[in-house]
Amino acid sequence: MIISLWNNSWIAALAVGVLVWGLLLWCVVVYRRRKNDNELPVQLRYHVPLELMYTFVPIVMVGVLFAYTSRSMGEILDTSAEPDVNIEVVGKRWSWDFNYTDSDVHFSGVQAQLDDGAEGKPETFPTLYLPQGQNVEISLRTRDVNHAFWIPGFLMKLDMISGRTNTFQIVPEKTGVYEGKCAELCGEYHASMLFNVEVLPVEEYEEKMDELAEQGFTGVRGPEFDVQQFTGNNDGEQHQEGSGN
Repeated sequence: MIISLWNNSWIAALAVGVLVWGLLLWCVVVYRRRKNDNELPVQLRYHVPLELMYTFVPIVMVGVLFAYTSRSMGEILDTSAEPDVNIEVVGKRWSWDFNYTDSDVHFSGVQAQLDDGAEGKPETFPTLYLPQGQNVEISLRTRDVNHAFWIPGFLMKLDMISGRTNTFQIVPEKTGVYEGKCAELCGEYHASMLFNVEVLPVEEYEEKMDELAEQGFTGVRGPEFDVQQFTGNNDGEQHQEGSGN
């Protein structure tokens, strides 16, 4: 659905571009100044039909694009189905916490290690595990500033807005490891907010949950680890209150 919306939007934009470029070239050729032509062309202060057209047509185009986008996003973000697995993803500067609420385990990531001028080291990134073929409901929130949860391979990005929770459902179909990242500029080390997504068969997913429990990552990391809002003192300086990773 995302690919279809994207491609059709580009086709429509290209058609408009070709029309506009064609009209521009036509005007340049037809109304060019000719040799020994020293008279000004007819000056028009307004042209009601033309003005109505270039007001009405863009409104219709934007309306059609909005309708298709709204319909697509409504289906993509529909969470009415009963999920098989519930996972909470929490963004924080500059890493991620994954709460596997059904299994009562979690994993708390630390800032990814990046080489100077080189690619990051995927083995240092936190990994979000998903079970293949099951309907996974993912809840997104942030511990501090705004972030964005983005898995390019899933064609899915959803903002993480301070003070609210966004939710979507997904059924991972292919096993493998996918790249994830923050897509909202969130501070100095925004580029370090990288993570892996590993889609596993259900049996292996359950084994991973058991491994997290054996490693002591029981329970979930809740709001007690959130960074509270900025507060100002009498000197006009700002500081942060609360705990954070």
